[in-house]
Amino acid sequence: METRFSPSPTEYSALNTDALRASFLVTSLFACGRIDLVYTDADRAIAGSAVPSEAPLRLTADAELRSSFFCERRELGILNIGGAGAVQVDGSNYEMDKLDCLYVGRGSRDIAFSSKDRSELAEFYLLSYPAHATHPTKLARPADATKAELGTVADANRRTIYKYIHPGGITSCQLVMGFTRLAEGAVWNTMPPHTHTRRSEVYLYFDLSASRRVMHFMGAPQEMRHLVVADRQLVISPSWSIHCGCGTGAYTFCWGMGGENQTFDDMDPAPVETLR
Repeated sequence: METRFSPSPTEYSALNTDALRASFLVTSLFACGRIDLVYTDADRAIAGSAVPSEAPLRLTADAELRSSFFCERRELGILNIGGAGAVQVDGSNYEMDKLDCLYVGRGSRDIAFSSKDRSELAEFYLLSYPAHATHPTKLARPADATKAELGTVADANRRTIYKYIHPGGITSCQLVMGFTRLAEGAVWNTMPPHTHTRRSEVYLYFDLSASRRVMHFMGAPQEMRHLVVADRQLVISPSWSIHCGCGTGAYTFCWGMGGENQTFDDMDPAPVETLR
């Protein structure tokens, strides 16, 4: 498991492009036949991927966790962004198609991932936060999600938000998770920009063609920078940073948060006209 330490806002000011990417951008996920994990000190989140091929992959506790099993003190959200597959949790099998989400509660011991068809592998995105309470493991599909239509065609940010793990949806301790799909012709996400110092956020961008990119904007509202992000790459957004993006075409991204509260609209706005 790779470990990342987030620079402070003061340190961030001195980073060049390579250092900015090394601190906040993860490009190493979704390797075939492997589980890859990245631990960040931002609310002690773990983000990762599992791409099972010939044999199932089991999620174990790396030495950095100092625990007997991965979910001993953690909860886990799983979003399948690939072909059909399944996740087995303590003997229960959860079949998952693309964009299905599984919440795995604290205390779950045995977690394994498999693909249904080796010609179209499942690609499981994993996001985990520490948990001090136990909630039941639960599967949800896009039809089960709480949906919100936001944005306008004129502003090029027409999009649908699918909320899976949140108050009113799948119950969790800290984790809030879902995905946003942009309409054809829309390119902007997360408008208006904002911060929420009570929790960190992690963005996974996917469903981009090989030639397309998202310009992800981050940093303090008065000192913004950008990251150029490709398909299946991930941005760690600390609590002091805005997080929004503009793509060269439509795309989808998974958002996940954890920290002080679970209120989806608990935001400190950063109006576009005030950004620098």
